[in-house]
Amino acid sequence: MSWKGVLGRVSFINCEPIFHSIGPNWNVLSAPPSWLTGHLLRRDCLTAPIPTADYGKFQSELRLIPNIGIVSKGQVGSVLLLGHRPIESMRDIAIPSDSSTSTALLRWLLERKGNDPRLIEMGPDIDSMLEKCDGALLIGDRALDVARDEPESIVMDLGYEWTRITGLPMVFGVFAARIDSPIDHIREAHDLMVNQYEEFVNDPAVRNEVVSEVARRMQYDESRVERYFDEEVGNILDADGIRGLEYFLVEVCKAPEPPKWFDFEAN
Repeated sequence: MSWKGVLGRVSFINCEPIFHSIGPNWNVLSAPPSWLTGHLLRRDCLTAPIPTADYGKFQSELRLIPNIGIVSKGQVGSVLLLGHRPIESMRDIAIPSDSSTSTALLRWLLERKGNDPRLIEMGPDIDSMLEKCDGALLIGDRALDVARDEPESIVMDLGYEWTRITGLPMVFGVFAARIDSPIDHIREAHDLMVNQYEEFVNDPAVRNEVVSEVARRMQYDESRVERYFDEEVGNILDADGIRGLEYFLVEVCKAPEPPKWFDFEAN
């Protein structure tokens, strides 16, 4: 299938409400967040939810798709600094290679606290990370697993800390496409993904099916999955989310210009 018929998605459950039942007209490319940026730039897929920090880096080549994102409005639950000592006494922190947004946010938060530990990129395995470093940054399903199995190891929820400081939602991922992508295909993909999410939110049968499948696959209680989708991570990018996105791009990424969006009404 041509790249124009491929939708990228994060290989974590935070995108499940959008991608729960994509039809046969589309293929789905699943990958870690930062990998999706390369797939998008190489035309391996039409759209993808890439790290917000990567959008800031490649603004001249990309446009944002409105209405959807990977957003927290407080505690995110799946972007965590873990360890067994206070953050003030951490000499080094292991960071994963699969999310530039979380790493950029961690650096910003550490600077605000006056901490300057070494950040060492490693594979996202909590045991080896904490064997070599005082702290470890984990994201996505791996972070959820560690929080379930070792809740005492949570030092900081980065989504909570961002919102506590700024009063704004934290947009960890944005749905983007190359600026030269055909607008009709982008509009079709946008409508499909938004409709999928609205089905999840508004149709109890769809919601129950998604929650049950995620709980079974992750070996979680359904109540934990429901809390994650209800209270921690959402996929709607509203006006508050856009303000949080713009502030992150300016304050953390030092982006040279405001975000630019595909305009479906102009075409």
